[in-house]
Amino acid sequence: MNFELTEDQELIRKSVAELASRFDDQYWMEKDLAHEFPKEFYKAIADGGWLGMTMPEEYGGHGLGITEATLLLEEVARSGGAMNAASSIHLSIFGMHPVVVHGSDELKARTLPRIVNGDLHVCFGVTEPGAGLDTSRITTFARRDGDSYVVNGRKVWISKAMESEKILLLTRTTKYEDVEKKTDGMTLFLTDLDRSKVTIRPIPKMGRNAVTSNELFIDDLRIPIEDRVGEEGQGFKYLLDGLNPERMLIASEALGIGRVALDKAVKYGGERVVFNRPIGMNQGIQFPLADALAHLDAAELVLRKATWLYDSGKPCGREANTAKYLCAEAGFAAADRAVQTHGGMGYSEEYHVARYFREARLMRIAPISQEMILNYLGSHTLGMPRSY
Repeated sequence: MNFELTEDQELIRKSVAELASRFDDQYWMEKDLAHEFPKEFYKAIADGGWLGMTMPEEYGGHGLGITEATLLLEEVARSGGAMNAASSIHLSIFGMHPVVVHGSDELKARTLPRIVNGDLHVCFGVTEPGAGLDTSRITTFARRDGDSYVVNGRKVWISKAMESEKILLLTRTTKYEDVEKKTDGMTLFLTDLDRSKVTIRPIPKMGRNAVTSNELFIDDLRIPIEDRVGEEGQGFKYLLDGLNPERMLIASEALGIGRVALDKAVKYGGERVVFNRPIGMNQGIQFPLADALAHLDAAELVLRKATWLYDSGKPCGREANTAKYLCAEAGFAAADRAVQTHGGMGYSEEYHVARYFREARLMRIAPISQEMILNYLGSHTLGMPRSY
């Protein structure tokens, strides 16, 4: 077994870390408090060509694998940008995979190059208030009308909708009660987010406020058939292609947050003097941080195995889900201990660990909860009866 990154992978890590370091903690705190999208950071990533990392070369991308994408997003999160930084580019890095694999040549030609160069923002419209994680229960409906579809419905927790020109939208084209298999009858579109037909309302939330999360109210949105991704009724199957990579990307972002939180805690532990000694000398401070390091290192190993399996064309569901679970737990634990190490100052915004804590907490919920990961491992890996 070889645990070394290739020279190109090391160069990616180093180059992204150098770029991201231009946007310090103060920048991210100000963007978060102002609820302002990080346009400068996004432009720098786009200008560096990083948005096209996994896109096919024929559309301006680099055609690299999920391993390289996770290295990029880990460094972005580790820079101190955490989820505000990662969420601003996450969908562009790999979220278009269903379009790359199943979209028409015409659809790909008019959208993918613009995503690669940063000109086109896209949001992802799947979740609905009445469905939650049971995607089969979505009710947003696309009714065929000649050479177009008319869509009505509601979506929730849609990141970047305020900034986006287009939406990758999952709808029903056959009602739930009319399909034999509950995941049939769903259709995917990549289409314009027409503000005259879609009302967007930001959701007030506890963290990651530089990137909005939104409710969408869709009323008679007309979508040309050319904006359909693949065949009608196959949308859910197309989304499945991207689930394991999504788990890995989220895992890498959680890992990055844990790493930067730990770095800040170690630094503070060496500088903060109480009772005439640095607090880092105390085992009550040192041991929890060492424990956090051990868990982050272990979680990273599972992530590296998962991305290697995926890029090698091997089954990776078990490893991808395990990586998301372990990295989310380890990242949050490290952020929590960083706040505790800082004591009262950890609860202030001055040292930034409170922001890491808030954003690391999100990783245990989104895009899928830890409990649903355990459901998957219990039923698909252990072979136990399915509970949902």
